[in-house]
Amino acid sequence: MVDVSIICGSASDEEVAEKAWTVLKEKGISYDYQVISAHRNPERLDEYVAGSDAKVYICIAGLSAALPGVVASKTEKPVIGVPVSGKLMGGLDALLSIVQMPKGVPVACVGVDNGQNAALLAIRILNLCK
Repeated sequence: MVDVSIICGSASDEEVAEKAWTVLKEKGISYDYQVISAHRNPERLDEYVAGSDAKVYICIAGLSAALPGVVASKTEKPVIGVPVSGKLMGGLDALLSIVQMPKGVPVACVGVDNGQNAALLAIRILNLCK
């Protein structure tokens, strides 16, 4: 059983994921790390979320940043979106994609490239369950 699942939409997002898992390691929080694109491999993402025992998801994505919303649509567990900076508007496109989820698909959002805050928010959510 893991406390937090960190999912990146692309291997190029690993630097942001490392910021999250470094905080989780320092605090002794168990985590799992996956690279699964919501666009390129939706079936694998479905299977992973359905079989995951994580209590909180951190989803890291740039560009259209669909990953956090897709994961939130498939679970009742908390999802934290981390927008990744890119060539277009410094990550503003990803930020706006994550914060504009439709009703019924809640996603928390931290700042662009801010994997540390995503991990700290996940820890606060986990503390509510103690």
